Amino acid sequence: MEKKKMSLPTQIVIALIAGIILGLICYFAGLADFTASYLKPFGTIFVNLLKFLVVPVVLLSMIDGIISMGDMKKVGSVGWKTVAYFLVTTAIACIIGLVLANIFNGAGLFPVLQKAADAEWTGKTSQNFMDTLVAMFPSNMWSAFVNADMLQVIIISLLLGGGILAAGEKANVVKSFVSSAYAVIDKVMTFIISLSPIGVFAMMTWVVATQGPNILGSLALVLLCAYIGYIIHAVVVYSFSAKAFAGVSPLTFFKGAGPAMIFAFTSTSSAATLPVSKECADKLGAEEDISSFVLPLGATVNMDGTAIYQCVATIFLATCSGIHLTIGQMVIIVVTATLASIGTAGTPGAGMIMLAMVLTAMGIDVNMIMIIYGVDRLFDMGRTCLNVTGDISCSLCVTKWEGGKIQPKA
Repeated sequence: MEKKKMSLPTQIVIALIAGIILGLICYFAGLADFTASYLKPFGTIFVNLLKFLVVPVVLLSMIDGIISMGDMKKVGSVGWKTVAYFLVTTAIACIIGLVLANIFNGAGLFPVLQKAADAEWTGKTSQNFMDTLVAMFPSNMWSAFVNADMLQVIIISLLLGGGILAAGEKANVVKSFVSSAYAVIDKVMTFIISLSPIGVFAMMTWVVATQGPNILGSLALVLLCAYIGYIIHAVVVYSFSAKAFAGVSPLTFFKGAGPAMIFAFTSTSSAATLPVSKECADKLGAEEDISSFVLPLGATVNMDGTAIYQCVATIFLATCSGIHLTIGQMVIIVVTATLASIGTAGTPGAGMIMLAMVLTAMGIDVNMIMIIYGVDRLFDMGRTCLNVTGDISCSLCVTKWEGGKIQPKA
């Protein structure tokens, strides 16, 4: 009988627990320097591989996401209404995430870690929003790639994706290249993410050994902060829009969307949840042709849960690094996370790549990402559930906006 392979999430959880235990032992035994010298380098290698992925994943996945929308003239008003709904709700999600993170941070619930000698922040310090706005637009495409200037990479992706759509059939060769290249980088990403247990074990051991057991309570608080954001966004934004625009009561909406939400929470995959989401949306009264368009598109570009997670995690990791973000920099986080939602791939763990992108854009040390990587699965369950809920809500609203009648089925 073939031996069943242990799943990656299980491996990460085991690595996390082992890292915490060994880290505590090293902390109380005074062996923090040992972990910094002999374990942290393995975690650094894994982080370097994540950095390597950021530019190609963002570039190719965003272009592929734009191409997947197809000719917006063909889909007509359904297309632009869907995209507008997704972008607006994602921006709201970012604001909710930032507000909650700043409340938690203002209450002193996020720690400032003891900095290692090589962990000094060398990020962006400009507080001038107009300078940042000008710097978003590249003068040299290759320079943006080499320097990993993520705001410029996003602009390049939007321009190239729009250009490919505008070129029509003449761009078929480029479309095929993008799809093929993205398939290749997706496999590379899957391989690198499969190394997560090693990186999690090495970095978690080092973090706990140098910071002590207090860091564990901080992880629980940042997780709580994110889930409060998920719940607020689902109740206030999604149920409100379903009621205001589609005439579906919050109780009816959540009862109808419940099966898809549960499936998404346990599977952490919007794509795998599509059949259940389609059934739930249709039963709630969405027209089948509209839900068939909105739900697959939403699984690609609607990432409100990921946006909340990115904002909360960015504030948390900035605080851990001893960085105080200005209002202007927080606006940049909203813009970056909103646009990044287009490029969040459907591969498990891709949300972490997008978080690395946001941290890079803000000039925060990407090595800090390993503090929360071990519990990313817990974040992922909630954010996927929220993403799917938003897709269903959008299908109902667009059905109503297109003149359809919303009649939930028993």
